[in-house]
Amino acid sequence: MRNLNNNSKVARFRLAVTESRRNANHEWVNDTQWFNIVAWGAVAERVQKNVRKGQRLALAGSLRNNDWTDDKGQRHSSTEVWVNDLLLMDKGKD
Repeated sequence: MRNLNNNSKVARFRLAVTESRRNANHEWVNDTQWFNIVAWGAVAERVQKNVRKGQRLALAGSLRNNDWTDDKGQRHSSTEVWVNDLLLMDKGKD
């Protein structure tokens, strides 16, 4: 969580999404992908207060692509999920 100069807040974190499926040998395997998540304002505050490692979340938002060149002239790109709303899926939570 960071406080920006204009008094707004931003929370950045990584989210693991695991899919279980059967492989060619009919064995169960897990495939995990990681996503960069960005939340702003009140949603960022909810993340700070309520979200913990391992917790299940449902997110609504949009995808943002970022492209940049570093000091050595190397091109980079990343994709982030900018969250508009989130739902804590574990019982007994917000």
